[in-house]
Amino acid sequence: MRISELAERTGTPARLLRYYEEQGLIRVGRSPNGYRDYDERLADQVIHIRGLLDAGLPTRLIKQILPCLEDPADIHFADASPEIIATLEQQRDRLTQRIELLTRNRDAMTAYVASLRTCTGV
Repeated sequence: MRISELAERTGTPARLLRYYEEQGLIRVGRSPNGYRDYDERLADQVIHIRGLLDAGLPTRLIKQILPCLEDPADIHFADASPEIIATLEQQRDRLTQRIELLTRNRDAMTAYVASLRTCTGV
């Protein structure tokens, strides 16, 4: 698929897709004429990358954990130092806190909407 199609499917600007490629987050094939050829499976991978970036993870960590999104049993980190493990645990804990906050906000919004429906009779 062309970059414009992947951009449309994932809501990711083409410039960012090229950046992900430069950072080694996605691997892109080339067609015989030299154009980038984006595999169908990259759409899910880009969506995962976007979610991890939105959660605050830096690209250097995303690059390390991307393999576990496809097959956690096939992960091999030759450079998994105690510092990297500690950083990943901190990021995981930050994600947990954000999930808890988002869950509370969602629940409060749900209660508010229910209250509005009761008051307005809608």
